[in-house]
Amino acid sequence: MTRIPLTPPRTLLNRIGAWYSRRTYGKVLDPGLALGHNSRVLLSFVRLERGVARWNALDPGLKHLAAMAGAARINCSWCLDFGHWAAADGLGLPLDKIALVPQWRQHTEAFTELEQQVMAYAEAMTETEPAVTEQLAATLLARLGEAAFVELTAVVALENFRSRINSAFGLTSQGFAEACAVPARS
Repeated sequence: MTRIPLTPPRTLLNRIGAWYSRRTYGKVLDPGLALGHNSRVLLSFVRLERGVARWNALDPGLKHLAAMAGAARINCSWCLDFGHWAAADGLGLPLDKIALVPQWRQHTEAFTELEQQVMAYAEAMTETEPAVTEQLAATLLARLGEAAFVELTAVVALENFRSRINSAFGLTSQGFAEACAVPARS
């Protein structure tokens, strides 16, 4: 049960947002509906997300694994659900690998050393008191370069922002991951 109604005022901004969301994602995103109760917050959030979509210093797969690891650490079911769909829809990442992200430490064989370092960094940043070590930061900085390291850090912080908002609103899975599932043979 959400903590805020998913029925925002029918403003022009909210109607355009709902149209765009249905066109892009096949349904209206619950976070957009929740944020639609404050048009300034919604518009700022949309601007931020559109800008982030243009960042390109970090490999998109690493970026996605970092966001998923942060969402898993916060236990945001909405973000994990949407992230599963986004991995398949836009990034072409293997779904069996994405499904392992919440328990990646038990499935290290499925991830490269760099992917493991990126997810460890995301988890360390996500701790209530960030637990990023000098060694992990230095390793990633050396492997990724300064621009990609800055982007990684910003992506994890943004996912923390998203996940904490969605969790506080009580948003849960919206069924995106189910759309990726392979139907059973009959």
